[in-house]
Amino acid sequence: MTSTNPPEPSIDGAALLDEVEAFHRRFNIFPTEAAYVAVTLWDAHAHLIDAFDGTARLAFLSPEPGSGKSRALEIVETLTPRAATTVNASANALFRLVEADGGTPTLLFDEIDTVFGPKAGGNEEVRGFLNSGYRRGAKSLRCVGDGSNQNTEWFSSFCAVAMAGLGSLPDTILTRSVIIRMRKKAPNEKAEPYRRRVHEKQGHALRDRLADWAETVRDEVAQAWPEMPEGVSDRPADVWEPLLAVADAAGGLWPERARAACVTLIKSAQEGDEASLGVRLLTDLRDRVFCGADRMPTAAILEVLLGLDDAPWADLTDDGKPLTARGLSKLLSQYVRPDNSPIRPRGIRVGSGTPKGYYAEDLSDAWARYCPPPPEKSATSATSATPQVNEGESVAEDPSESRHMSAETDTRQLRVVG
Repeated sequence: MTSTNPPEPSIDGAALLDEVEAFHRRFNIFPTEAAYVAVTLWDAHAHLIDAFDGTARLAFLSPEPGSGKSRALEIVETLTPRAATTVNASANALFRLVEADGGTPTLLFDEIDTVFGPKAGGNEEVRGFLNSGYRRGAKSLRCVGDGSNQNTEWFSSFCAVAMAGLGSLPDTILTRSVIIRMRKKAPNEKAEPYRRRVHEKQGHALRDRLADWAETVRDEVAQAWPEMPEGVSDRPADVWEPLLAVADAAGGLWPERARAACVTLIKSAQEGDEASLGVRLLTDLRDRVFCGADRMPTAAILEVLLGLDDAPWADLTDDGKPLTARGLSKLLSQYVRPDNSPIRPRGIRVGSGTPKGYYAEDLSDAWARYCPPPPEKSATSATSATPQVNEGESVAEDPSESRHMSAETDTRQLRVVG
C-alpha cells in the first residue's frame, strides 16, 4: 500500500498582501492610502516579473530631504527578489547586472536626482536604460571586448526598478512610473524606527512567502488581462496592468482597492505634472487669451501672456528675457493645423494695417489633442480682459479697459486677410 503526501495548503494571497502592507506601515509614512496599496502591489509584482509584458517603475519623490524616500526604498529592498541598490551606476554596469546569472534583479536607485539633476549632464544612456527596460524584450547593442578586439552584443534592460530622489524626473521616466510624492512627517505621524539587524530578517521572511505565493499564481497572472478603471488607457494602463493583475490574483478586497488606488494616483500624477512649455502655451492661449475669440493679433497675445503672474512668459529665457513674437512663432510651429501644416502667424486686418496674428481655427486641432479639458465656466460669465472677436467686431464688455487694446493694435475692427 502506497502512501501519498497531503497536498500543501493553499496560500491566502489577500492575507499575505495585507501583511506586506502592514510591514510598510510600520516604517513608512506614505502620503495617501493609495500609496500603501500601490507599493504593496509593486513589491509582489517584482516576484512575477517574468509573467508580464511590462513593469511599472516606482518613484518616491519629494521637494525636500528627510521625507522618508530612502526608508521606503529600504523596506522595498527587503521584500523584493534579488534586490540591488545603487546610488550611481553606468549604463554598461546596469546592462550587465540585468544579464547576470541568477535571475532578473530588482533595481533600487536611491538619490536618483544625482543622476538626472541639473548638474548631472543628462545621463542619456541611463535614461535610455530606464526608458526601454519597462517592456519585455527591450535590448540595447553594446560593444564588448578588450582594446581593438571589440564585438557587439545585445543586452536586455527589462527589470523592475524603484527610484527615490529629490525634485522630479524626466517626463519619459515619469510616464512609466507609479509616483509617490513623499513629504516630511507631521508632528502627529509616527513610524517605528527601522533596525536592519532585526527587521531585515522579518522583511526577508515576507519576501520568501511572496515568492512562494507567486509560484502558485504565475500561470494565472501570465494569462490575465485585468479590467481597467473607466478612463484609464494608453501609457497609464500599461503602467498599472501588472499591479491590477496581482490584485486580481490575490482576491479579497485587493481588486477593489487596487483600482481605487489606480485612479487616485493617476489623477495625482496628472495634476502634479508640469506640462511641456508648448502644451502650457497652447493651454494659456485657449483658456486665457482667445477665450472664444476667433483670431488675435500677436501683439495682443503677447500683452496678455506677459501679464500672467503665474506663467513663465515674462521671464522665459535663462537671462530673464520675455517671450517675443519670434519665440511665440517658434513654439507654435511645432504643432500643426487641421490640414497638417505647421501653425504660423497670418495677417489680420486692423483698420488700415495688417499685423500678424493667429486664428483659433488653426489652433483648434492642437488644443483638442494636447490640452487638458477646458475649465468649466458659467454661460453668462464675461471676460473683460479678452475681447471676443467675431465676424470682425469685438464683443468685450469694455474694450477700452482690455489689456489687448494698445496704441499699435486696435482689436475692435478685425478683418481676415486672404
